[in-house]
This record gives sequence, C-alpha cells and structure tokens, in this order.
Amino acid sequence: MAEIQQLPFTFEQTVVLNVDELWTLATPELLVLAREDRRIERKPPAIHASELAEYFSMWANTSVEGGVIAVGISNKGDLSGCLSIELEHINKLESDAHNLCVDASVECKKIKIKRAKDGLDDFVLLFRVHYHPTKVVHTAHGDAFIRRGEQKHKLTSHEIRDLQNDKGEVRVEQELCAGYVFPDSFNADLLADFLRGMRSVLTESHDDEEILVNRRLGVIKAGKFIPNAACVLLFADDPVHKFPGSKVRFLRFEGEQEGTGSEWNAVKDEFIEGPIPYLIQTTERLLQQQLRTFSRQGPDQRFNPVPEYPKEAWYEAVVNACVHRSYGTLKNVPIFVKMFDNRLEIISPGAFPPSVTPQTIYGTHSPRNPNLMSALWSMNLVKCAAEGTRRMLRLMEASELPPPEFAQKTTDHAVVRVTLRNNIRQRRAWIDAAASSVISPDIDRTLTQDERQVINHVAEHGTINTMQAVRLVGKKWKAAHKMLLRLESRKLLKYHHRKDIERDPQAFFTLVIPRQKRI
Repeated sequence: MAEIQQLPFTFEQTVVLNVDELWTLATPELLVLAREDRRIERKPPAIHASELAEYFSMWANTSVEGGVIAVGISNKGDLSGCLSIELEHINKLESDAHNLCVDASVECKKIKIKRAKDGLDDFVLLFRVHYHPTKVVHTAHGDAFIRRGEQKHKLTSHEIRDLQNDKGEVRVEQELCAGYVFPDSFNADLLADFLRGMRSVLTESHDDEEILVNRRLGVIKAGKFIPNAACVLLFADDPVHKFPGSKVRFLRFEGEQEGTGSEWNAVKDEFIEGPIPYLIQTTERLLQQQLRTFSRQGPDQRFNPVPEYPKEAWYEAVVNACVHRSYGTLKNVPIFVKMFDNRLEIISPGAFPPSVTPQTIYGTHSPRNPNLMSALWSMNLVKCAAEGTRRMLRLMEASELPPPEFAQKTTDHAVVRVTLRNNIRQRRAWIDAAASSVISPDIDRTLTQDERQVINHVAEHGTINTMQAVRLVGKKWKAAHKMLLRLESRKLLKYHHRKDIERDPQAFFTLVIPRQKRI
C-alpha cells in the first residue's frame, strides 16, 4: 500500500470533485469535509473483511464512477485512525476483502492524519473501488449489492438479473419465447412493415425467418423459427401474456397535482396495450388529441399557432420509455404518461442504463434493449442517432420552455421520470387555437388575463358556468358572472339558461364557435 503526500485543499473544491479527484487529492481535511454521499463511505477500523467486501461489491455495481471507502473515520467525520486496532487486522483487511470479492477492481493507500482525540500520528486506509461496466460483482457468499440513495442495498435475484441485462452479461430481449407460434401469434401488418423496411436495404433475397434471425429476433431450431422476447414485444398480437406491463397508462389530471382517495382528480384514465409500435403510435395519437395548441400575436399582428409542447420532444420521451424500460424484473409494470395543467410526465419502469445519469444523459448513448431499438429504426419509428435527448433540449429551448427534467426515483422499484413543463403563466395570456378564428388581434388586445383564462377554459372544456369561473379567476360570484355576461355582450360567449328563472343553477356559457372535439 503506497503512501501519498498530502496536498493543500480548500472547501470550495469539494463541491465539484468526482470520485477520481476525491481519491487522487485525498487529504485529512478533505476526508473530514467529504461527508458520506454518492462518492464515499466512512468505516471504523474494526470493520470485518466480509463487510468490507460487501462495500466493494456495492461500489463495483454502482454506476458510473464506483466510490471510495475511508477506514478510520467516524460517521461524524472524526479522524480516529487505524492504529487503535491490531496492525495484523489492518494489514490483512485489504487482501481478505479482495479474496471475498475477487471481481472488484480496488486500489488502496494510506493517508497520514493527526488523530482528533489526542493529535498523535495515525493513518486512514483509503480504498478506491472502480465501477465494473460489464459484470455484476458478487461477494464470495454469492451476494451482490448496489448503492441506493444513501444506503447499501442487497440485490434480489430479479434485480441481479436486471443489472446483468443492463451490463450486457445477459440479454432479456434475447430470451426465447417458445409459447408464441410464428407467424400465427404475430401481427401481420407490423411484421410486413418491418420486413419491407429491411428488404429495402438488403442486396440479396431472404425469407422472413432469415431476416428475423439476422436481426437477432429469434433462432431456427429443428427447422422452426422460435421468436425471442424482442420479437414478441415488437410484433406479437398479445405480448401482454408474456409481459403484462407492455402497456401505457395515460392519465390526465385537473390542476397541477395528483389527488388521492376522494380527491382523485383524473379526468381521463386510459390503458393502451399491445406491441411496442402500437404503444408508440397510439400514445402519440392520444397525446396529440389532448395537448393544446395556442395562438399568440406575432410581429405581423397575426395569430401564430404555438403547441403546448414541441411534438418531437414528447414523442422522443414516449419512445425512450417504451424502448429503454426494464422488461426483466419489472415486466409487470406499465409505463405511465401523466398530463397536468403545468407539465407532462413520462414514467418508465427501471433505472437509468449503466453510465447514464441526469448529468450525463445528453452525451451518453446506452440502449438497454438494442435489438428493439434497431428494429424500430427499420420501421421509421426511432432515429437511433444518439442525439434524441439533445434534440429534446433544443426544441424546448426554441419554444421558450424550461429544459427537460430527467430523474430516477426508487420506492418499491426504480423508475425514470421525464418531465416537460409548459409556461403556464405565459399560456394563460394566449388564446386557445380553438377560439382564435373568431377573436381578432384587435379584440385580443382588449381582453384581460382573466377573460383570456375563461375563453381558454371554454375552448378546452366546451362550457363554463359561474362557479367554475369563480374558481378559475378567484373573483366573487357576482363579479365572475358580470365578466361572463360582458363576454356574451361582445358575442364571444353564448349564454344558455332558462329565462323564466332569475338564477338558473343549470346555466352555462359556450363559445360562439363549435367546440373543438376532444376525446
């Protein structure tokens, strides 16, 4: 174990250090400042080799940097050192731990310190554990660990298989599905679309099964084509039989939060299930129907259409959710698309693929299911250009919207959430495209923000009554009703009520144009 000369270090540097820098620049001051987080674990000198081996496994399985273990520092950051323990234990710690986790790539060195309690010379034993990109690292007892949040997490057998798939040790998409009979169990139109795309680039003639085998979508056994999981997910009439989570659940909520119980506020709740091309295309159509187009005045004083979100941005998020999700451990979990007044969320089961984090996502291409991706490219459903997330960012910026948000969250299981936010304040100042055909730029300039909100609400929902207007703009009942009547007098709204009743509880207002149909 080599000793390292201590280097000067300042607190300001700690906020930008990655694991390699933390290892290279390690000083007593830095080790005190660098509290336990995604980069470092602090352990007492009495730690057993078997427990240390578990941390070797944890960091070797935690992308993308691995981590550092400092032996001889308390959880509070006190430099206790290692000389309080028999040197034989310390000297054997590295070799014994390595023997108990042989696949981990580990470096070790001593950092000279002054003990906190008495100022005497001592040392901290520092281990640098490197991430293993191609293998799940187990201990000698057959266990595998990963860093989850701030904790060491022991992987279940299902989670180990998922991580093996992510690292390329196994491929879930390559598992054979003998229960599906080719071609009877498959969608003829989707297969024809794929095969037509493949034959357009092939120079020689091949039968259907040969093309599928060539594209790693199955094998020939005893003269019979056996499809694999990728083939089933892409083309089977009923992929849900093997993969119950081959679904998209679309939820549209009223407002900006998702209610629960009696406060459940979903105004649309629809399941889409089937092969992946169908999931992508049907979700695309549904979102197209639900997302709104607004009109705003340009420099030429004309209304110009403005989509709520740029289509290519949300389409890319939907495709990524279908293609890069986990079909192994989480094969029962659907994709969720949640639409709120101020944002659109696309949630896919499974963690980020290895080497991908929210910080690296714009420069990393690491498909979890590469054969799925390749087949969808042949069907012109994906670009496979390794720049989809960068395109999302450019499109959101061009639309003067916040950048996409990418996050991983783990509760019962890991999910990746992509959030696109609209500019709801700006949106309320625009006119819904359904109303712009009868509201001229001259009229638009005379509308208050409250009046625009009312018109947008009617354009989106078809009707509005006085109580809805009260909740929408925060006015009292009488003021809200006067505002609606004022819009009626300007022939922008039509008042539907019983004239023989002074205050008709069933009264409502509509636009003077036909309501834009929404499904």
